[in-house]
Amino acid sequence: MNAGRPPYPHVHQISVSDGGVPKRPVFEVKVGKDGVEGDRQENLKFHGGPDRAVCLYSLELIERLQDEGHSIDAGLSGENLTIAGLDWDLVKPGIVLSVGPELQLEVTSYTSPCSKNASWFREGDFSRVSQKVNPGWSRVYAKVLREGVARPGDAVEIKS
Repeated sequence: MNAGRPPYPHVHQISVSDGGVPKRPVFEVKVGKDGVEGDRQENLKFHGGPDRAVCLYSLELIERLQDEGHSIDAGLSGENLTIAGLDWDLVKPGIVLSVGPELQLEVTSYTSPCSKNASWFREGDFSRVSQKVNPGWSRVYAKVLREGVARPGDAVEIKS
């Protein structure tokens, strides 16, 4: 399962879309205060903006969901950065993450699961990734503290 992965927490995949899900992988992106370059959200009431500039999720949680029979994969549920090797229990609002040599993010909130993700879950149960229903399984939103470029393989470190 970990074959070929760096032995440190890192960016597994970067994903963008021209609106909605799924988001598709790209090799690198510029990340600014307003979000990920080349990425657009369909519903700005619930997604995007400075406090929800970047969506992050755990590769290990995706793999565990796949083991449960869900067809989810990296980027499908709308995350921009799929992170591997990071203890997701530590990823909570208020923590600061460094991504690669430049980018710095502060986790601002858990995401609310969206019905547009129902097709990735058995019986359409997208609440499987709801923080309220299943604590610890949610994606998170982050604001950008320091802009930068992100690439797959970039180290990810919890700063505070």
